Parts: sequence; C-alpha cells; structure tokens
Amino acid sequence: MNGPLLSARDVTRRFGGLIALSSVSLDLNRGAIHAVIGTNGAGKSTLVGVLAGEIRPDSGHLRLGSQDVTAWSQPRRARAGLGRSYQRTSIFPDLSVHENCRLAAQSQHQRLRCWPGIASQCRQSSEAADEALALVGLHAERKLAAGTLSHGHQRQLEIAMALANRPQVLLLDEPLAGMGPEETENMLALLGTLREERAILLVEHDMDAVFRIADEITVMVNGSVIAHGDPAAIRENEQVRDAYLGEAT
Repeated sequence: MNGPLLSARDVTRRFGGLIALSSVSLDLNRGAIHAVIGTNGAGKSTLVGVLAGEIRPDSGHLRLGSQDVTAWSQPRRARAGLGRSYQRTSIFPDLSVHENCRLAAQSQHQRLRCWPGIASQCRQSSEAADEALALVGLHAERKLAAGTLSHGHQRQLEIAMALANRPQVLLLDEPLAGMGPEETENMLALLGTLREERAILLVEHDMDAVFRIADEITVMVNGSVIAHGDPAAIRENEQVRDAYLGEAT
C-alpha cells in the first residue's frame, strides 16, 4: 500500500473550555516508528485516544489506509487493523499468558464456527495468540499466570495482546514506563523488530530511548504540534529545546 497506514488531518478535540488537541496532523508509515513527545498535559494520550477511536474529534479527519475512519468506533478500527496498548498495565493476572492473548484475539475476531464449542478451544484465536506470543518472545511463558511475570514481560504481553489481532498499525502509550535498563533494552529490540511490517506510534517520556529508536518525532505543547522531523532535527530545534528538552539535551 502506498501512502501512510494511518493519518490524521487538522484534528481538534475540546473538553469544555480546554482545547486538548488543536489542528493536529501526522502520518504513520509502514516500517517507521513515529514518536510523540511532550510534557504532561500536552495532549499525547488524547491524541492516542482519538487515533484509536476511543475519543471522537470535534473536527478533522482520520484515515486508516484508504478508508476514512473518522466516525468509526474503536472495535471497528481494531478489526480493520489498528492495535494499541495503554499507559497502565491491563492484563488479567490470574489467567495464563496464553489465555490473556487468546481472549484479545477472540474479542475482535469472533467466529460463528467457534460458538458451539468451548471458547478456550477455538483454534483460530488460539493460533493467533501463539503467533503473537512468539513475536514478542513470550511463547515459553505461555502457561504461566500473567500476574507472575516481571513488569517488563507484562508490558510485552500487552503488546502481544495487541498483536493477536494482526494489526498493521500499533499505538503504544508509554510502553517503557517503570522499566529498568535491561527491560528497556529488551523492549527497544522488540519494537525494532515489530516496525518492519507495521507503522508504530510511540508515546514515551524516556528521551534517550526515543532518540535511539524513533525514525521521526512530533513534539506537542498544550495540544498543538510545535515541531516535527527526524531525531537530529528535533535535537537542534530551538523552540523544542526551550519548551521541552532543555539545554542539557
């Protein structure tokens, strides 16, 4: 497919008198990690919610591939190839790693032929779960209770749950939050692998990680985009340095 896998044009979202997003535009391209950075309250998570279909924009347009998805719900966008993770870990700790992933697959791709039997024995969702767990390196842990995994592995499981629907676009909201150095390295290696066939939006506060992994960066302040470019251009942008990165960067 030529062109962006996901694009936003002039997206605005208000919450009462607060303008959370003001005419925001961006493109997510296959094979690239597009990082969105900014201070707390910049509008990053609102942007992810709008892209995912969880928040309706007041104005602007969104396209997933060749389709206008501005009015589509979150489940419909997910079925069309969009996956996301959240700031806070969202797993079922008492269920197995595999069952967490299988439930994610089943929720988006329910099939009539699975209904007469036991849901946990649905071959299609089970195979999708195994495929996703293999992608993130957790297949060996598939039988463990998800709550027994390390924090880093739980974050990888969340990404596997998003991958279980075989998305073309991944929206990742602070996947490195709370990770130590080794866990961060493992996650960055995973993201480098996942970008090959997908478009990835990365919202992240770890600037060292962002500048290592991102192909392009959008900087937001108070709901507006103040800069966009490759990491080298963003490092040298005086407006960005003054507003966010600081003189030490």
